Amino acid sequence: MTEKPENLIPQEPESAAQDEEEIRIGVYTCGCGGNISDVVDIEKTAEALSHMPNVVVSRTDAAMCSDGGQSLIEEDIKNLGINRVVIGSCKPALHRQTFRGAISRGGLNPYFYYHVGIREQDSWVHHDQPDEATKKAIRLMTTGVVKARMLEPLEPIRLPAEKHVLVIGGGLAGLRSALDMARHGLKVTLIEKTPFLGGRVAQLETLFPTEESARDLIRKLVDKVTNHPNVTVYTYAELVGMSGYVGDYHVKVLQHSRGVSDDMADAAIAGCTKEVPDEFNYGLTKRKVVYRAYPGCYPESPAVDWEHYEDGCVKVNGEPLHLEDQPKVWEFTVGGIVMATGFRPYEPYEGEYGYGVLPEVITLPQLIRLIGLTPEGQPLKWQGREVKNLAMVHCVGSRQIAGINKPQPDGQVNDYCSRVCCTAILHTAAELNKRFPGIRVFDLYQDIRTYGRGHEDYYTEASENNVLFMRYHNDELPEVEPAPAGEKRPLVVKVKDYLTWGEELEVPVDLVVLAVGIMPNPIEDLIHMLKISPGTDRFLLEVHPKLRPVETAVPGIVLAGTAQGPMNTQETNAAAAAAAVKMSALLGAGSVELEPFVAYVNPDKCEGLGECIKVCAYEDALTLRTVEVDGKQVQRAVVTPANCAGCGACVSACPNRAIDLRGWTLAQYEAMVDAIALGDMPALGG
Repeated sequence: MTEKPENLIPQEPESAAQDEEEIRIGVYTCGCGGNISDVVDIEKTAEALSHMPNVVVSRTDAAMCSDGGQSLIEEDIKNLGINRVVIGSCKPALHRQTFRGAISRGGLNPYFYYHVGIREQDSWVHHDQPDEATKKAIRLMTTGVVKARMLEPLEPIRLPAEKHVLVIGGGLAGLRSALDMARHGLKVTLIEKTPFLGGRVAQLETLFPTEESARDLIRKLVDKVTNHPNVTVYTYAELVGMSGYVGDYHVKVLQHSRGVSDDMADAAIAGCTKEVPDEFNYGLTKRKVVYRAYPGCYPESPAVDWEHYEDGCVKVNGEPLHLEDQPKVWEFTVGGIVMATGFRPYEPYEGEYGYGVLPEVITLPQLIRLIGLTPEGQPLKWQGREVKNLAMVHCVGSRQIAGINKPQPDGQVNDYCSRVCCTAILHTAAELNKRFPGIRVFDLYQDIRTYGRGHEDYYTEASENNVLFMRYHNDELPEVEPAPAGEKRPLVVKVKDYLTWGEELEVPVDLVVLAVGIMPNPIEDLIHMLKISPGTDRFLLEVHPKLRPVETAVPGIVLAGTAQGPMNTQETNAAAAAAAVKMSALLGAGSVELEPFVAYVNPDKCEGLGECIKVCAYEDALTLRTVEVDGKQVQRAVVTPANCAGCGACVSACPNRAIDLRGWTLAQYEAMVDAIALGDMPALGG
């Protein structure tokens, strides 16, 4: 079917009305609390810019983003008739929304505003050249004034949005965000890749600093989520396909079958002959390939571990069952996605502090499960031997140093702090003292970082309970070796202790516990599919840590919990709630607004050559369609604004200059370049 071009192609904004309007520009130079004004003479800059054509007022303020600075702009719009605003401040991403809000409150279209980043582009890089930095500030601000003269009124792109959210991950963060969004009236579909909900928190015994039962907390949360009418849960399910854009994401979810029915569940478990290491207990025990993760898990129905299942390994009444995975595919439309993909503990490499070589070296998560598996009143034992002396080593897999620590497969070391390990060690030391008062604990650390409310109490308690602390430097790591034959303890830990001024100590122990750090789960497939970005630490990256802390650069995809970085359970709850609020605000009205800075095509210049489409990196952002022009069927490029990122690659590829970007037109660029190249600059004041 042939379509008319006016129904397909976003037209260039009308500018006739603004051509008749007198352009009145307000220029505002920020001191940025000294970040700019300590280098750039902002008063001289403002004075120079005040003499430019169309500039009605040129002001300075110590902090333009403050309430007072914003009020200056609002009042000038109302009282002086300012209809264009140029601000010289920190980088635009930090306060763009702040200034747009001020301009809107003044009664002006918020896109009649241009932001010049004179902090990052000038004062920070020329801190030892104040005179030259001032001249550069004037030049940069001048280009802003030149562009401001050519600004056009823009409106956000408004799209209908499904009030339905996909949550990926069924741990604490996924459950919390799902419940909060459901309470806000959104429909929620939660998918969990494993057969059971609960995540890493379910593997803990108690939580610091409240000492609540971890599994009781998870069970209560699971009950609320699974009983809420707005929530649908798919376990043993994963995202395998996605297309569309914010408000209208088309997702495809594959769900594996559980393999056995409820009426034969217990018989199938009893009749299963194959066992594998139990990941719930970090390999300390074994489980069958037909299993429940832990007592009280959800769902209660067991699942078949298809990765390790072998036909005939399950028998009922002496007859083998021939089980088969028959996955289902679910397709639905959501307005947004919450990434709650969680974390995994760092796995020490073989030989790191003796791990994997010396059987008496384990990780802190394993110790926590070992304590949980030990009956009340029984001594703590490892491989049949009662543990009397126990050494804990901090920062294993965290705060690593290139050249000293072994890198990950991507060549990077984990140079970040995992944040929760210090309190987790001290919390476990307190549990050891309570459950097994005869155990002596040696704590080997770089620094103690018990940063949360109530966390420092664990350090005080450990000191009072005779935990012996030893401090090592990160370039002189402790060494773990087998004890000489005939010694009472199987291991010796050697450490240069800087609490005793560098004394070299040898500590005989029965067990060494490595406080392993936090790493993100491997989700490269999702990163590629959703086009979201990891940071240098491999955790998913937010747009801005203060102003947009749970948002990704992809509209409609937000982060919850440890997918974003190391967090304890309190912080995970808070981050999940923040993600839920962000998604509720985005989709609650049934529509979404996107930035208007997208490509548009001039149909009179477009010849349908398709060069723009060849260079476009965004799926379905640009397409060639058949349209009718003067009775003829012709090919024309068509922009789908919701899919366009405004990168401008298509603009550079078009030989006819038929395509441009709203808010960043070629004419605006050329005028700004001309202002610099041709020396069209205001004179410096005296």
